[in-house]
Amino acid sequence: MTMRTKIGLAGALAALLLAGGLEAAALAGDKPLPPGHPPVGGARPFAIEPPPPGAGQGDKALTWDVPAGWVAEKPANPMRRAQYRIPGPGGEAQCVVFYFGPGLGGEPRANALRWAGQFRPAGGKTPEEALKTETRRVGGVEVLVVEIEGTYVGMMGGGPPKPGYMLLGAIAKGPDANWFFKLTGPAETVKAQRKAFDALIASLRPGRSGARGRHPA
Repeated sequence: MTMRTKIGLAGALAALLLAGGLEAAALAGDKPLPPGHPPVGGARPFAIEPPPPGAGQGDKALTWDVPAGWVAEKPANPMRRAQYRIPGPGGEAQCVVFYFGPGLGGEPRANALRWAGQFRPAGGKTPEEALKTETRRVGGVEVLVVEIEGTYVGMMGGGPPKPGYMLLGAIAKGPDANWFFKLTGPAETVKAQRKAFDALIASLRPGRSGARGRHPA
């Protein structure tokens, strides 16, 4: 493989990561792909590697308290550090914690806008107009908190639109990379879980913790 080919592949991979193509475009919206972007559905020209060994672990980890009533499930792939099924009055919601490794996943504001792009807000607002964000600092961790509500259209090829949905999200600056907390589901359920989600974010701490009830990253 020539140096030019290596650079080309690296550039294509970077475009895929920044466009949210990781974990089947987990961080992406439904915006058109840029020219030359590798496909994000079906067969892929190359595999996305999981985070390198030791990344996001030990003193490079984040830990948090799992809210009562949230049902932990086995993460669907290595880029998910945790996922939870959340029952509620409007139907089940899901919270997924993504971690892609140092230098990957994109910047907080860009990802907040991509998440917003997965919704069609009511009242004729654009996703960016309907997006609510707030910066917090908890336990020495800087966090961008995200909120949007409307019809959930998801990622490209993500299924039929789902009206009456809501997203609560948080992008936390970990010791070696950003961590992405994304709670989505029927608005009635998500609103009922707002205090629980806020408590989870307020419990974020860098490094591994052995405290009972905390999630060891």
